[in-house]
Amino acid sequence: MFIRELFVLAALALAMTGTVLAASSDIPPVSSDPGADKSDDQQRLRSLEERVKQLESAPPAPTAAPAASAGSFNPAISLILSGLYTNLSQDPANYRITGFPVPSDVDIGPGQRGFSLAESELGIYANIDPYFYGGMNYSIHPDDTASVEEAFIQTIALSNGFTVKAGRFFSGIGYLNAQHAHTWDFVDAPLAYQAFLGTQFGDDAVQVKWLAPTDTFLELGAELGRGRPYPGSDRDKNGSGAGTVFAHIGGDVGTSHSWRAGASVLETSPQNQEYSGTNIAGNNVTDSFSGDTRIWIADFVWKYAPNGNPVYTNFKLQAEYLRRHDNGDLTYDSDGTLGATNTSSYDSRQSGWYLQGVYQFMPYWRVGLRTEWLDQGTVDYSSNSANLMQPDFNPSKNSIMTDYNPSEFSRIRLQFARDKSQQGATDNQWFVQYQMSLGAHGAHQF
Repeated sequence: MFIRELFVLAALALAMTGTVLAASSDIPPVSSDPGADKSDDQQRLRSLEERVKQLESAPPAPTAAPAASAGSFNPAISLILSGLYTNLSQDPANYRITGFPVPSDVDIGPGQRGFSLAESELGIYANIDPYFYGGMNYSIHPDDTASVEEAFIQTIALSNGFTVKAGRFFSGIGYLNAQHAHTWDFVDAPLAYQAFLGTQFGDDAVQVKWLAPTDTFLELGAELGRGRPYPGSDRDKNGSGAGTVFAHIGGDVGTSHSWRAGASVLETSPQNQEYSGTNIAGNNVTDSFSGDTRIWIADFVWKYAPNGNPVYTNFKLQAEYLRRHDNGDLTYDSDGTLGATNTSSYDSRQSGWYLQGVYQFMPYWRVGLRTEWLDQGTVDYSSNSANLMQPDFNPSKNSIMTDYNPSEFSRIRLQFARDKSQQGATDNQWFVQYQMSLGAHGAHQF
């Protein structure tokens, strides 16, 4: 490997230098007297040449990593403290995205009313040795539960632009998905992310990425995972339950503009994935889906900072388009509550997008707007069409926010959203949020 080769060469160079210096200290300096006997000088030169030849013919130096300086492998520990005050005009217990059911154990929606602890995170990251990097991010949720968001190892010494990551981590698909919630420009994730990815897709997986050696940023990646979270379902089986491929490209335009675009595909095979909903008669019913789910994502980000300096003013435009195709079998009334269980083929093609802009108009202050839309597309229930109806409704939402950032480690945000994700109901949502970062914290992605 390239890094290992550098260590070997450096060790060999140091060994050669030390030996030559030692040799020169054992031999008196060459006389500057023109009348001195030159045979002694020639003998000294021959001795030095012999020592160099011995070094060149010696076996290679060991490849063990050099001793680290004190503290260089100490872990970087960070704590993200986040809290919310939420005012909603609709009861969050009844929150649904009409026509886009998700399993009941998937956390979507605006959260609970009143004061609450928002998602807070404890992160520990460090280099393990010259070849590996590792980290863990532990998340504390508003309902006092906790979970491991990320726990992974990653190579840092592979050559030719390759990186391998293994463990639990947020997938590299899309733009927003790989980012932790405290880096988002709005309090919540877009509707398309909530409906198709359950807010964010993170899996137990192996990831391979390649960074091209070009002036233009070009990154290709692929992942194989367990398929544990929605839109997958955890199964006791060998092999993988989900796979992704993604590509990102970007660059600079002059000194003030930069951009990035990407395309991604996520494929998983959920089994007996249960949803709660209502039938044509308005009764609550539980259905289950087994089959294949494929999600395509296109993303684009453009940033502007005068002369490349974002301190005083900057602007970011961000957009993503998601399209989902479900194909398999749907079991109506899967738990037999209504006594009308029926399994038939199911095919669904739906999509959604969001567009947002965030403008820092003066130091410390930003404003942002986001608009988003879900398209019901086409849903074929086959013989279950007698029990289930496709709503003629496209959910939408518009948000506006302003935040104050006294430093890169603290933020206070006010956000208002007009959420029309439920047919026949409009939810006016007010949020006041604080986010504080304690300890070491690495740079965020582009």
